[in-house]
Amino acid sequence: MKATRIIALAALIAATSPPLHAAESDEARLGDIQRTHLMKEDLSVPGREVVQVRVDIPAGVTAARHNHPGEELVYVLEGALEYRLDGRPPVIVAAGEVLFIPNGTYHEVKNVGSGNATELATYIVEKGKPLAVLGK
Repeated sequence: MKATRIIALAALIAATSPPLHAAESDEARLGDIQRTHLMKEDLSVPGREVVQVRVDIPAGVTAARHNHPGEELVYVLEGALEYRLDGRPPVIVAAGEVLFIPNGTYHEVKNVGSGNATELATYIVEKGKPLAVLGK
């Protein structure tokens, strides 16, 4: 019963929280994908914050080339995603696998499966900067 109350409280907080940086960044234009912002908290390192987002990408959809003002840790929850990081060969990350994207590295991601793909993206970024910046 206690776990149910905690989950309900977390859902209420998430539902009533404003979008993170969406109005001030290119993040909202990264393709036909759905983002669910889960959390944003200051870290003990001055000027840094952690942001966690669930990203749902329909089959065949590619998120445009972009980067982040910090590190991104990706955990694929469902499906298979192909990541193209500048300076590296493409890599496919399937459900249950992880990927580290270094600070400022431009990248794009495509759902290469036949159904929906979902990732849990955790960003350790500079506070106050847009979460994502489109590439050229």
